[in-house]
Amino acid sequence: MGPTEEVGKVASGFIAALQEQPLALALVVCNLTLLALFFYVINQSTLNRTREFSATQEMQREVQKLLYNCSPDKPQG
Repeated sequence: MGPTEEVGKVASGFIAALQEQPLALALVVCNLTLLALFFYVINQSTLNRTREFSATQEMQREVQKLLYNCSPDKPQG
């Protein structure tokens, strides 16, 4: 028996087991949906954090420029 036939047999057994127990199928669907939701939330959180970090860096650069221009000891030239 080849690997393709074995995979087919296992898949058929899995589908038959899910048909007998629809609650198991519902749990599989819920788990996959939850994983997709977690991926989306983490992805959006990472993008938001990246934007916040960039904005913070830009604000710090602006503050540094302002402080440098206000300093009486800045080098001339």
